[in-house]
Amino acid sequence: MTDGMRIRHTMIRVADLERSVAFYTKMLGMTEMRRRESAARGETVAYVGYGENEEATHALEIVQEHAPPAEYVHGNTYGHIALGVPDVQALSDRLVAAGVRFSTLPQPVREGSPNKLAFCLDPDGYEIELTERR
Repeated sequence: MTDGMRIRHTMIRVADLERSVAFYTKMLGMTEMRRRESAARGETVAYVGYGENEEATHALEIVQEHAPPAEYVHGNTYGHIALGVPDVQALSDRLVAAGVRFSTLPQPVREGSPNKLAFCLDPDGYEIELTERR
């Protein structure tokens, strides 16, 4: 049943597509894979990720509605995007210097672990877990 199945993308709604694409590409080093606009659905969509093609790797689908609600509400459940990175401290230092907000600054994954984790916030307040495995 799972032959040929995979997770294609994860979708988030954002207030400003250009601001979000800039954050994910410039701050986190992703590539904008493609973009599409749908007048019928009233949205503009960008796909970003680590690679050139969302068919070859998991992508983040960023959606801006043309007539958005007055306010986006994330809900009352905990969720986040997780990225494996080679050096959490170095990336976090760069992001802090660029003004990116953090909900959890770099710290050991668990007591005694050489691996670190941190949680930064994208421009719309989505949490991004930064983790390393050494």
